[in-house]
Amino acid sequence: MPHSARVTGTAFEDVLITGLGFVLPGADSPELVWRQLREGDSQLSALPPVLSSGTGIHSAGRLGDFEHTPYLPDLPDNFAKRYSREILVVLSAVQNAARDAGLADDGAIDPPRTGVVASCSRGPAEWWSQTASGTAWDPARPPVSPAQAVFASLAGTPASLSAIRLGAQALVSTVSNACVGGHQALALAAHEIQRGAADVMFVVGHELPLTPEVLQVYSASGTSVLSRDTEPRRAIKPYDLRRDGFALGEGAVVAVLERRKHAEARQAPVYAALRACHSISEAAHATRMDLSGQSTARLMADTLDTAGASPGELDYICGHGTATRYNDLAESRALGHLFGPRRSDWTPLGSVKPVYGHLLGAAGLVNCAALALMLKHQCLAPTINCETVEPECDHDHVTEGARPGEVRLAMSLAFAIGSQSSALIMEAAG
Repeated sequence: MPHSARVTGTAFEDVLITGLGFVLPGADSPELVWRQLREGDSQLSALPPVLSSGTGIHSAGRLGDFEHTPYLPDLPDNFAKRYSREILVVLSAVQNAARDAGLADDGAIDPPRTGVVASCSRGPAEWWSQTASGTAWDPARPPVSPAQAVFASLAGTPASLSAIRLGAQALVSTVSNACVGGHQALALAAHEIQRGAADVMFVVGHELPLTPEVLQVYSASGTSVLSRDTEPRRAIKPYDLRRDGFALGEGAVVAVLERRKHAEARQAPVYAALRACHSISEAAHATRMDLSGQSTARLMADTLDTAGASPGELDYICGHGTATRYNDLAESRALGHLFGPRRSDWTPLGSVKPVYGHLLGAAGLVNCAALALMLKHQCLAPTINCETVEPECDHDHVTEGARPGEVRLAMSLAFAIGSQSSALIMEAAG
């Protein structure tokens, strides 16, 4: 793939990931998330009829009976009752990330040098769905009353309230740009550090899309991209001949970005380093990427150029991996353009979506958190449910199980409704 001389993407120097926080189905710590990724332990489960009735969709990654009190024991009840479940999920994940990074104690952060950037594609869909329909899906947990819903009704309040709880006084913002938003939030936060405006940035991906309306949007006749498999743990089958789409997931993931000197001064543990991010608009088909793979290959090549690396230096690519025909074929075709026709030269391409589902605006953060864990543990997570490989996708998807080995440089891919694509490169620490 010929490289371009023009400036593309953004390169990052000395921006590290020093903490990870999670509230995902079946997992609330880096240790649990890594175990589930490594073992290919899908956390998808059956949807209740109150959500799925009439859609033909059976599976999703659900949080279940989430309670915020174990994570936020000091949150006053009069505050919590005004917060939606989504806000409480995000605050809990941010608190988990602060603890993991060693920044949870009083005085651990410098407020003017700390910020929060979030990504969410749908905003407070869960609150609006229940409020507009007058239906509480769980009578024990009714939605916040409209009379008290100043926070619950706004897309940006999870980030704003996280900043208030942390005391973060630098940039606070929420990106809403479908599935590329997570990469863009990471890049925006890393840019704040690189330009000297912050030392620490909390980057949040959150999505609670499991509403009847969202399920109907994604399962409508003629446009359905959701799997109808009745066995939840096998619903998402990336690159497999039998694939029939993805399942949605809900939750929050947080990455703590930190300036290297700041991290070294406090002897913080490091998961990985950000090297480059590039986001483009194909300005073409509104709902799918270029099926030839050429646009994605150029995106990948330009991002590698930005990082000062070559395709041969990539040890792994965490694909968007939605188990939809167009996505899987476009990603595989892109590898052909980037690496050449000999498939033995292609870098492994995998997907983590079968484990937690597709978290839409948080998907890029899920990918990058998974990469950070792979880089830390020097082990590639498997692509589960990929058993009868689509002939055109017949290359290395790490299907045999977790693969220990040297992992130095890795890439995450994301594709979004609206003809947008992004790539992000991370490097092992040290």
